[in-house]
Amino acid sequence: MKRDTFEYAVLRVVPRVERGEFLNAGVIVYSRQRDYLGVRLHLDPERLRALDPTADAEAIAGALQAVADVCAADGASGAAGREAMGSRFRWLTAPRSTVVQTGPVHTGLTADPEAEADRLLRLLVLPVTE
Repeated sequence: MKRDTFEYAVLRVVPRVERGEFLNAGVIVYSRQRDYLGVRLHLDPERLRALDPTADAEAIAGALQAVADVCAADGASGAAGREAMGSRFRWLTAPRSTVVQTGPVHTGLTADPEAEADRLLRLLVLPVTE
């Protein structure tokens, strides 16, 4: 099966930017060759409260959904959502000092970017199960 390059970044929730502590809450996956830009989200409210008991989980979930809306080119996502797929990925992964940030961009090879997004969510975001 032919594999193509893809890029991905982990979405991080940084409830108190000044402390620099974060919680992985999703992944963004982009493959130019496969014409794919997707996101997987999982916000764990208990882990969020462990970092910051005062964090507004509902507002953070809304910010994460805004990332998903830009990925999906949702009409309500504004100018960023109207950009080309690669531009949307670059805009989403640009460094910023907000509650929702991305980690560094990594690359790999995949035959199925949709399945890769699911795999990365399990590997990098979801709680480890025994």
